[in-house]
Amino acid sequence: MHEREALFNLLKDAEKIAKVLQIRPFSLYLLGGSACILGEYLDRATRDFDILDLNYPSQVGKVLRFLGDFDLLEYESTPIAPSFKERAIKLEGFEYIRVYVLSKEDIVVSKIIRLDEKDIEDIDKLMPSCNKELINKIIEEILSRKDFFETKKKRFLEKLEIFRVKYDV
Repeated sequence: MHEREALFNLLKDAEKIAKVLQIRPFSLYLLGGSACILGEYLDRATRDFDILDLNYPSQVGKVLRFLGDFDLLEYESTPIAPSFKERAIKLEGFEYIRVYVLSKEDIVVSKIIRLDEKDIEDIDKLMPSCNKELINKIIEEILSRKDFFETKKKRFLEKLEIFRVKYDV
């Protein structure tokens, strides 16, 4: 769990910066490898944070840069169900900012659009403990989103067929 501690400490440093700079408290929703590690879903190495961009004010950028390597993922181009916050898990240990990791099911579905080797490795490890009914619900929510970019939706649908066959979902 050394990796988890390192990621957690980076987030704690970012929290301290937010407090010192008197940036209004905000919420971070993490997905990808860092969320898997911080949520204790997987134990693997990563140093980057995938953060769902919630149209943060520019001051938040001053905080995020202290995380080192991070990607802000636009909601409109990311396969995330509108109900993701209902399932997100709040990480304990933060007093000023709120840090959440997406559910395993939301993370699995978010990886469908790429399905590269690392994504498949993660999905292979996550699927045995996932609720397939919930995964199908999340997929349906994503496909009904009007604000999901058409090019991304098309790519998601292409990879979805592969995902459904491979994981019997």
